[in-house]
Amino acid sequence: MRLKDKIALITGGTSGIGEATALLFAKEGAKVAITGRNQERGAAVAEQIRKANGEAVFVRTDVSVMAECEHAVNQTLRNFGRLDILFNNAGVFYAQTALECSEQQWDEQINVNLKGTFLMSKFALPAMIAQRSGVIVNNSSGWGLVGGDHAVAYCASKGGVVLMTKAMAIDHGNQGIRVNCICPGDVETPMLPADAKMRGLSWDKYLAGCNQRPMGRIGTPEEIAKAVLFLASEDSSFMTGSALVVDGGGTAD
Repeated sequence: MRLKDKIALITGGTSGIGEATALLFAKEGAKVAITGRNQERGAAVAEQIRKANGEAVFVRTDVSVMAECEHAVNQTLRNFGRLDILFNNAGVFYAQTALECSEQQWDEQINVNLKGTFLMSKFALPAMIAQRSGVIVNNSSGWGLVGGDHAVAYCASKGGVVLMTKAMAIDHGNQGIRVNCICPGDVETPMLPADAKMRGLSWDKYLAGCNQRPMGRIGTPEEIAKAVLFLASEDSSFMTGSALVVDGGGTAD
């Protein structure tokens, strides 16, 4: 019960890494607020937590919209009274070079991946500062540290998340707030088959490329969730401003 009585807010909690993290946080004792754009999936994740005797609410949120980010934080505070952990997980991806990426697709990836992380943090920080404690975990990517092919806007957004994490860690460390990010590699989420389709590859061929990484396989959402739990808990009490790579050796290759 490493998060006993903690209140966590997770964006993009309706599937993949966000869903796995919400379930794990609840199992570890946290009360969880989940956001996402899919009402049906979000309600289902919250109900799954409640059926396991946990506490959870779903707040439909588009993190690229300032007012909706403020509403998500306010709803969390209304339901649970405080906010201890923010996991900025919501993200989108298009497989494109600079020549292929439209302005609209560039804006969407920057607005969700980067601006959304900024906006959610902006509204979560006052409550954390008031209570002199809090943890923010941002979801970047291995491609936020190194370049990736056909991912120009995604790399730009995720690289921005890494340095925003470090800047926020410096700004708010003396207020009792830790800010870190995770940098996952290839993980078995809906984003991966979508990427394969955008690249015109069969799933088998795409997976064969992923399996060239040192560990010879892709990761699971549950494996990434465990890394998020580490950063969100007191197990990482002397860590802030860090980018924790969880990628099966992909960026070491």
